[in-house]
Amino acid sequence: MEQSKYYLGFTSLNQEITKKQLKIEGTLPSWLRGTLLRTGPAQFEVEKQKYNHWFDGLAMLFAFKFSEDHISYSNRFLQSASYCEAMETKKIAHAEFGTTPSRSFFERIKAIFNPHLTDNCNVSINKFADEIIALTETRFPIRFDPETLETIGKYEYDENPGDSLSGRISTAHPHFDFERNCHYSYLTNLGRQSSYCIFSMDVKTGHQRIISTISAKHPSYMHSFGMSKKYLIITQIPLVIYPLKLMFSTTPFVSNLKWKPNRGVQFIIIEKETGKIINKIDYDAFFAFHHVNAFEERGDENVVNLDIITYPDASIIDQLYLKYLRSSAPVDATGILTRFKIDLKNSKEIGKEILSKVPMDLPRINYGMYSGIPYRFVFAAGSENNSENNDFFTNLVKVDLEHDTSMLWSSSHCYPGEPVFVASPNAQKEDDGVILSLIFDAKEEKSFLLILDASSWKEITRVNLPHCIPFGFHGNYFTELSGDLSFLHLHR
Repeated sequence: MEQSKYYLGFTSLNQEITKKQLKIEGTLPSWLRGTLLRTGPAQFEVEKQKYNHWFDGLAMLFAFKFSEDHISYSNRFLQSASYCEAMETKKIAHAEFGTTPSRSFFERIKAIFNPHLTDNCNVSINKFADEIIALTETRFPIRFDPETLETIGKYEYDENPGDSLSGRISTAHPHFDFERNCHYSYLTNLGRQSSYCIFSMDVKTGHQRIISTISAKHPSYMHSFGMSKKYLIITQIPLVIYPLKLMFSTTPFVSNLKWKPNRGVQFIIIEKETGKIINKIDYDAFFAFHHVNAFEERGDENVVNLDIITYPDASIIDQLYLKYLRSSAPVDATGILTRFKIDLKNSKEIGKEILSKVPMDLPRINYGMYSGIPYRFVFAAGSENNSENNDFFTNLVKVDLEHDTSMLWSSSHCYPGEPVFVASPNAQKEDDGVILSLIFDAKEEKSFLLILDASSWKEITRVNLPHCIPFGFHGNYFTELSGDLSFLHLHR
């Protein structure tokens, strides 16, 4: 059997391109007019020093601009402090998720009292007020020009008087509430008395307001959270951070996370309107990166359905070290789509249902129409069931929750990334639109942008790229309105 070459997708990309017209195979939907913006790790070494983990690579921005008969492509490194200092000193400058800089004894002591947390925003793209930003899991989003990809600078949060938000660890997956016209997010404050600070941010002004503060003796590493129409759901998984140990540690952040399965998972349900903690409900241990959706039960608002891509434990993090991803070792980078049915009045019982047996992650939904309410379709990157190779993501999957069915797209030697759903204008059905996904063709050793019909799951278009884009994480599609770029999925 021919050895998989997906590992080539973890090779550094140093070439930067500006507005290059791409070759199109197939036809472009006539209504697709906007820009797909993505961020992801693209440089995995600085001179002779190497980053250890997939999550560590220096961030690069990618833009695909759709016009009437062509697509132009640009890519550019994000000029973060992590990147700029590394380029200037010719060595890794800031501590990342799985990598620490090489420091002298006195530099290590100084770092204890003045830690340089990374601003290497290689996880996701969002829009805060009128700014397009790149995000990572620290509180240092970076603004950039979506037309030129030029880095503008650090995003300055606008706190309301009296609301002092503390904490440096955050999520790269804030939620947007269409009724309240605001984002929701959280900060993890590490210290002798650690806590989670839950806050909202006005979509127009950027003003922030503290919703709730929750004490956490041993806070969890959490990548995302859930949001229904009425509630925010914090899922404390038992991957535990010990703040004082972390402060004096000389090892990477991930090395200081401890899997404590006996602690189990705790769901914390917070009422949006008041910030009141409605309940804290314990459950058996599992690990997760991504929440998919959450909604109140039809006819019973005391029951919340919470859909998450789950893993049995946190070993997935270890599998994503570059030394494994670049080897021939099997890699299983997918979890299981799982629904938790939480009765807010009964803290002893939680229902659990496997929604699909297809292994998957990097989930997306029709967020603009179905975030926080009952929905039908999940789009994700998947892998083969019971595959002996377990060679990363091998297909794109569409799950129909109503009919308990799924559809797969795959192509020989091709490894897909996150499927971004774009609704067609005046869409009436949940899956009326297209899927945009970056695909690595290991045979050609180049990438292409795939466009699928989201309803039929049939391939419409391939847009060939001049090089291989390293495997990344998340992006968003924006449409041009009066010269401004706005989220297409922020319009119901």
